[in-house]
Amino acid sequence: MIRPILATTALGLVLSGCTTTGGTAMDDNAMETSNATEKVTIPKATGVFAQPSSLPFHAPDFSKIKDSDYLPAIKQAMAIHRAEVDAITHNPAAPTFDNTIVALEKSGRMLNRVLAPFYGVIGANTNDTLDAVDAEISPELAAHSDAIMLDPDLFARVKAVYDNRAAMSMTPEDSALLEKTYEDMVHAGALLSPAQKQAVKELNSRLSTLTTQFSQRLTEATTDGALVVSDKAKLAGLSDGDIAAAAKAAEKRGMAGKYVLPLQNTTQQPQLADLTDRATREALFDASWTRTEKGDANDTRGLIKEIAELRAQKAALFGKPDWASYVMYDRMAKDPETAMNFMEQMVPALAASQRAEAAELNAAIKADGKNFTVKPWDWNFYSEKVRKAKYDLDENATKPYFEIKSVLENGVFYAANQLYGLTFKQRTDIPTYHPDVWTYTVYDKDGSELGLFYFDPYQRDSKRGGAWMSNFVDQSFLFGDKPVIYNVLNIPKAPDGEPQLVSFDNVETMFHEFGHALHGFFAHQKYPSLSGTAVARDFVEFPSQINEMWASNPKVLAHYAKHYQTGETIPTELIDKIKEAAKFNQGYALGETMEAAMLDMKWHSLSADQAASVNVDAFEKQALGSLGLETALVPPRYRSSYFRHIFTNGYAAGYYSYLWTEMLAKDGSKWFRDNGGLSRKNGDHFRQTVLSKGGTQDYLPMYRAFTGHDPQVEPMLESRGLTGENTAQ
Repeated sequence: MIRPILATTALGLVLSGCTTTGGTAMDDNAMETSNATEKVTIPKATGVFAQPSSLPFHAPDFSKIKDSDYLPAIKQAMAIHRAEVDAITHNPAAPTFDNTIVALEKSGRMLNRVLAPFYGVIGANTNDTLDAVDAEISPELAAHSDAIMLDPDLFARVKAVYDNRAAMSMTPEDSALLEKTYEDMVHAGALLSPAQKQAVKELNSRLSTLTTQFSQRLTEATTDGALVVSDKAKLAGLSDGDIAAAAKAAEKRGMAGKYVLPLQNTTQQPQLADLTDRATREALFDASWTRTEKGDANDTRGLIKEIAELRAQKAALFGKPDWASYVMYDRMAKDPETAMNFMEQMVPALAASQRAEAAELNAAIKADGKNFTVKPWDWNFYSEKVRKAKYDLDENATKPYFEIKSVLENGVFYAANQLYGLTFKQRTDIPTYHPDVWTYTVYDKDGSELGLFYFDPYQRDSKRGGAWMSNFVDQSFLFGDKPVIYNVLNIPKAPDGEPQLVSFDNVETMFHEFGHALHGFFAHQKYPSLSGTAVARDFVEFPSQINEMWASNPKVLAHYAKHYQTGETIPTELIDKIKEAAKFNQGYALGETMEAAMLDMKWHSLSADQAASVNVDAFEKQALGSLGLETALVPPRYRSSYFRHIFTNGYAAGYYSYLWTEMLAKDGSKWFRDNGGLSRKNGDHFRQTVLSKGGTQDYLPMYRAFTGHDPQVEPMLESRGLTGENTAQ
């Protein structure tokens, strides 16, 4: 997934660090104030963030940044940003696109420069000091944003430009920036009454505190919830490497002689496919399922209730029935009904697949001589048995062909070269926030420098779960910036001296996240607020999902999938088995994602009155039971209490996006196949029509320009082993 965005407004203000603007050598304090009736003095920036980094591409210089630098720098940057905006509102000249809209886009440069590395580090390598800064600064940043977005004098100038837009001569990107600036301010509450604006400010402040607490509690609970095993025999089925890693994890926690299985962010844990001891499987599943519901300091249920209630209250202030209706104003799907109808059309066939798969697994359990029926902690173990029997595919047999650096350089980078002409050079002169981070200069097809790429692959306790992409610096012609982009994953690190082998699922994740990176590297925008991945939530996952198709492309596979010991290319028959097995277990794979997406929409379809009286446990049980799916056997990918996407990471009423963009990606993949597959011609076409456009166009016309037609759902259903006829209502 991409690192989610709360807001990157036309003011250049970053609130969550997913899409950030970087610095240039210009003086950030050079704001035009000479025409102001009241001269606005902009504070002088000081400290390590006062000016752009002197590193290549203005990358953050982590060798000079101390944890103690962030808090004073953020506070100072907010004061400078506020003064920059005041200079705009005090300008006596009539509002114009340049002196209002572009001036806003130029403001907040230092704040972006501080928040970009800050949010990058608290996501990937946090500590108590940084968590404390995050907790303190979150409500202050919310108040800072509100003070600007709800400033009536500022909005009056923006509205004057917006109302005169028909008489103005603007480029399409100028028009897009003007539309976004106006719509974002209206969505923030610029047209509300003073009393309503005050209520919004109070709600935003409290919500920022709650969502920060949710994130921090979840990170702590996920770390604390790791399963501790005393008896090595209980780990039967795991590889020697996995057992060694579990022993090393225990040693790091002061538990020498024991074994620790750290939790990943999802409900299901990867070891459940291998553990032969059923009691251990159940204990691991239970540790995951209950990690944030133990009634201790890391229990998140109280936070969930209040977040849902306050969001519904805020939506009501805007005259919306629920949060989903309020927040989907800029989405490709437009409204919650469209998103829910899209998902519900697949429920009948999906439920039938889940029941059929459960019956198949129960038969396997019986054949194994066991006297029980499948439970969630059994599902992956027995589905792997059935997979091996049906397709003769053992995932452990594929791992020796997937050594992580070969996957990255000879697979992910190779596909980008074949499609777009990109080349990459690893460098060791760029300071990083952790020793495990690799950096590469990315060169465009003409040999010019395109940007800088950071790759942070390994799981650690200081990193939140999941995988994401974000920017330290956004591309922008306005500032002359080239993109500085990072990918973060959570692959368990092999013990020292052992090869770093990964599963094919990890391989696909690497291709996925680099698809986001390509979206950022190919940005070709003047304004950072429209650059690269600054697009709607239900469009941003499209480029990343379509890039997954190259992981299993025969030419790409032959280039990177080589045995780490012998150098032998992965056998064709093994590739065929991987492809044949891809449609297996889709009742579970699609089901867990669908259930999470629909659970998200259920939470955010609550009215203010309904949310006020909700009981978290009862609501989740009722919501899951109403989906028409086998949720007792196939639990959602994320339970409410550890659903980071929707309660802190900006995917509220937006988790359906993964399915919506899968539809786009599967249809787009069909276009690639129909037009010759892996080629520079096809890559350049995709770059020109989609990857380079950022947020400058409406999404449906953009998609039509790529494929020549509206998105079709059939390729997605076929890839999942479902048919259009089976999903008709």
